[in-house]
Amino acid sequence: MNDTAQSGAETDYSATLFLPETEFPMRAGLPAREPDWLKRWEEMDIYARQRAAGEGKPLFTLHDGPPYANGNIHIGHALNKILKDLVSRSKTMLGYNSAYVPGWDCHGLPIEWKVEEQYRAKGQNKDDVEINEFRNECRSFAQYWVDTQREEFKRLGVVGDWSNPYLTMSFDAEAQIARELMKVAASGQLYRGSKPVMWSVVERTALAEAEIEYQDYESDAIWVKFPIHSANGAFGTGSFEDFGSSYVVIWTTTPWTIPANRAISYSSKIGYGLYEVTGAPEGNWASKGEKYVLADKLAADVFAKAKVESFIRLHDVDCSRIVSTNHPLRGLGGGYEFEVPLLDGEHVTDDTGTGFVHTAPSHGLDDFGIWMESGRMLTARGIDTTIPYVVDDAGFYTAAAPGLEGARVIDDAGKKGDANNRVIAALAERNAMVARGRIKHQYPHSWRSKKPIIFRNTPQWFVYMDRDIEGKKGDTLRARSLAAIDATKFYPQAGQNRLRSMIADRPDWVLSRQRAWGVPIAVFYNEATDTILNDAMVNHRIGQAFEEEGADAWFKAGAKERFLGNAVPDPENWQKVDDILDVWFESGTTHSWVLKNPQKWPDMQFPAGMYLEGSDQHRGWFHSSLLESCATNGFAPYASVLTHGFTLDGEGKKMSKSLGNTTAPQDVIKQFGADILRLWVAQSDYSDDLRIGKEIINSTVDNYRKLRNTIRWLIGNLAHRKAEETVDYRDMPELEQLILSKLKDLDGLVRDAYESYDYKRIVAALSNFMNIDLSAFYFDIRKDALYCDPISSVRRRASLTVLDHVFDALTAWLAPILVFTMEEAWLERHPGADSSVHLREFPKLPEEWTDAKLDEKWDAIREVRKVVTGALEIARRDKVIGASLEAAPKVYITDEKLAAAVRGTDMAEISITSDIEIVEGEGPADAFRLDEVRGVAVVFAKAEGQRCARSWRILPEVGTDAEYPDLSLRDAQAMRELKAAGR
Repeated sequence: MNDTAQSGAETDYSATLFLPETEFPMRAGLPAREPDWLKRWEEMDIYARQRAAGEGKPLFTLHDGPPYANGNIHIGHALNKILKDLVSRSKTMLGYNSAYVPGWDCHGLPIEWKVEEQYRAKGQNKDDVEINEFRNECRSFAQYWVDTQREEFKRLGVVGDWSNPYLTMSFDAEAQIARELMKVAASGQLYRGSKPVMWSVVERTALAEAEIEYQDYESDAIWVKFPIHSANGAFGTGSFEDFGSSYVVIWTTTPWTIPANRAISYSSKIGYGLYEVTGAPEGNWASKGEKYVLADKLAADVFAKAKVESFIRLHDVDCSRIVSTNHPLRGLGGGYEFEVPLLDGEHVTDDTGTGFVHTAPSHGLDDFGIWMESGRMLTARGIDTTIPYVVDDAGFYTAAAPGLEGARVIDDAGKKGDANNRVIAALAERNAMVARGRIKHQYPHSWRSKKPIIFRNTPQWFVYMDRDIEGKKGDTLRARSLAAIDATKFYPQAGQNRLRSMIADRPDWVLSRQRAWGVPIAVFYNEATDTILNDAMVNHRIGQAFEEEGADAWFKAGAKERFLGNAVPDPENWQKVDDILDVWFESGTTHSWVLKNPQKWPDMQFPAGMYLEGSDQHRGWFHSSLLESCATNGFAPYASVLTHGFTLDGEGKKMSKSLGNTTAPQDVIKQFGADILRLWVAQSDYSDDLRIGKEIINSTVDNYRKLRNTIRWLIGNLAHRKAEETVDYRDMPELEQLILSKLKDLDGLVRDAYESYDYKRIVAALSNFMNIDLSAFYFDIRKDALYCDPISSVRRRASLTVLDHVFDALTAWLAPILVFTMEEAWLERHPGADSSVHLREFPKLPEEWTDAKLDEKWDAIREVRKVVTGALEIARRDKVIGASLEAAPKVYITDEKLAAAVRGTDMAEISITSDIEIVEGEGPADAFRLDEVRGVAVVFAKAEGQRCARSWRILPEVGTDAEYPDLSLRDAQAMRELKAAGR
C-alpha cells in the first residue's frame, strides 16, 4: 500500500482486522489427543504436585469404595469414578488438600467364583488343590484385574495415587483386617451362633444382604392342614370336644421347609373362624365335613383355591386356646411324632395365605425369632426347642427329615430339586393337603451366580447388634450406629432414612463364609466353654505373621501350634477357625488401615470427609463400614455420604448384554473421548438413575462442541491481548462491567454448587452463560470492536481484558469436569513444562464486580434488543436485508423503565445495526411488537449511506475520509494506527 488512497477493490482489508488466531482446533479429536495429556500428567507427576501445593491447607478426604477386581469396568464404574474425581478435583481447586487413594476389593466370592470357573472349564476340582495354591491363583487373578482396571480408570481422566493404591489382599491390609476382627472379639461383640442365614447352594456359602438381588421366580404354593391335637377347653364360642376332623390350615411357598416345621404362628389381632366344608367334588383334598380354622378375611379365597363348592362358618375361634396340632408328616419314616404348638406372632398378617404362618425356625428369621422368644415357655411345656439341621450345605435333606433323606431342594445348577414334589406327595398320602398352585414373585438370588438361595440354619460367626458393649448399659452396636447416622450429612438427604431403616431392622451381622479366598476369622474357639481366646501375644503373633506372609500363614501346616504357642494348657480343646470373613467386613475396615496410615498415605484424614457410592451401598459398603467403625471406634468413619443412582439405557430400561442395550465406557471413549463421558456425568442428576444411549451421547457431544467453540473463540481473540493494555474495571464501558458482574455472580454459584456437589447446576449455569450471555450476546456485539477498532481503542482493550478474566474463570470452573479440554485450552495460552490448569485454584474475583443495578439496567436493554432482533429476523426472512448491518430501525418505547435503560446507550452497537433511532412514545399500529415485551414497537428501516469496505457498516460518513474514502471514520483511524505501527 502506498501513501495514496486506494479503493476497497484494490485493498484486502481482511488482513487488517484483529481476527481470532489460534491453533486450538475446532474439532477436538479427543480419542487421539487425550492419551497425550495422560502421558504428560504422568511424566510431571501431577498428583504429587497437587499434594505439594496442598501442604498446609485443610484436608478433605474422599475415601474410595473398592470395586471388585474381577473384570473390565462398565458404565456404572465410569459414573462412580468420574463423580469421585469431580469431588476430589473441585475440592482441590476450592483450596483443600484433597488426596484420592484408589482401592480394590480383592477377596471374596466374585473372584473365587471366577477362578473356579476356570477350573471347571479345564475339568478340574478346586477341592483337589492345596488351599494356599488355590489362594495364590485367586491373588494372581485379582492382581491382573487390578492392573487392567487401573488403566481403564486412569483413561477416564481420574487423578489419584495410582502407583500406590490400597488392596485388601496386600499383606499389611490382611494383617489389619485381622486385627480389627480381634478388637471386635475382645470387646465381646463376636459370638458363634446358629441362625437361618441366606445360603447359596450353588456357591456353598452364606451370603450377606448386600450379595442378594431379587428376581422373578415361580414357586410352588401349598395349603396344608395340621390336625388339631389339643385345646384348652373349647377353642371357640361354640362348644365341642371332637378335634378329629378339625384342622389349622397354613399356606407356604416353600414346601421343602415342611419337614422343618416346629410351630404355627397366628396373630391375636386377626379374627378367625371355624369353617365346615359342605360341598366338594368327589376325591377332593378338602372333603365334605372337614372343619378348618382360617382367618375370616381369607377364608373364601382358601376355599376357592381348594375347589370347595360350598362351606359354612360355624363360629369364632380364639387361637390362644388351641394348644397344639400334630405334624402333617406324622409317622413318615418313623418321625415327626411331636406336637406343633401355636404361637402368637407380631409378624403374622391376613394379607395373603390363611392367617397362619408355618413356622420352621431352621429356615426363616421371623420363624427363628418367635421360636427363640418362646423358648422358656416351650421348655416348660416339655417341648424340645432344639433347632434341627434339616438341609445340608449342598441342599440335600439330612436325617432330620425322616423318610425324605437324600431329596434335594436346589441342585448345583440352581434348579429346583425333587424336595418339593416328594414333600407334596408325602402330604397327599397323609391327607394333609388342601390345595396347591404356583406363584410368581420376587425371590432372593445370589448376585454373583444369579441362582436362587435358601434360608438355612447353620453354625456361623456373628456380631451382636443389641448386646451391651463391654457391659455399658444401652451402648450397643445398633445404638451407636443409629446415633452415627444422625450425625452424618447425606447427599441426597433421603439416604439417611434409607440407611437408618436398614440399621434399625437388621439382625445380627453374619461374618463367616465357608470359602477359601479371604482373610480368615483368625481366632481360636473353645466349643465346650463357648469361649473365644483373647490373648495379646497370640494376637500379636497372628498380626505379625500376616504382615510378613499374608493371611496364607493361617492355612499353612502347623499354624495352630505356631500361633497358640503356650497360651493355653489344653490346646486340644481349642479349634482354629478356618471360616473366612465376609468381604463386607473386610472393606468395612479400610478406614482403619488407609485413613489412619500416615506413613503410606500422609494426606488422608479420619473420619473421611465423604464416602461416595451407588445407592445399593446403603446395604453394602456404607452399611458395613458404619458397623465396623462403630464397633471399634464408636462412631462413623465418614462425615458425609453421597449416593448416586444406577445407569439405564436411553429408554430408561435396565442394561443387559442379552438385550444388547449396554453402553460400554470403552466404546464411548474410543469414539468421542473421555471428556464426553465426564460431561454426561456432570450434567446428569446423579441422585436418580441415569440414562445413557446414542441420542443422549450425541446431545452431550453437541453441548461439548458449543462449550469448546466458546473457549476457542476466547483463545483466538486473546492472541491480540497484551498485558500492558489491561484496562481497569472502573475505566471499562458498561457492557464489559456487565459481563464481569455476571462472572462474579457465577463465581458464587459455581463455588456453592461445587461445595454442595451439584454438578448439573454448574454445567447448566456455565452452558447458559457461554451460549447465551457470551456467544449469542456479548461476543456478537463485541466482534465489531474486537476485529475493527483501532489499536488505541479503550473499548477493544477493555473487551480483551474481560475475555482474559472470562477465560481464566471458565477454564478453572470447567477443569474438574472437562479435564483434558481445559488442560489443552490452558496450555494454549500458558505453555510450559510446569504449567497445568489442574495446579490452579478457582480464581478469587473482586467484590467490586458485583453490580446488581447494572444487571437490572442491562436486563431491560436486552429486552428492547429482543424486540429489535425479532423485527430484523422478519426483514431477513422476507429477503429485505441479508444482514442486520443493512438496517437502521426506529424503536418506539412507552415503558419508562425500558426508556431510561437505553438512554445514553449505543443501541445500534447493541442491536448490531448500522444506525438506530430511539423514540419515547407509542409506535404505529403496524409496528413490530412482542407480547412478552410490553411497551416496545419497532419500525424497520434500511440504513442510509455507503457500506464500509472494512467493517461492512452502512454509514453516511463513508466517503468523507480523504485517505480512506471507502471506510468509516473509525476504520480509517484504525488503518492509520496500523500503518504507524508498521502493520
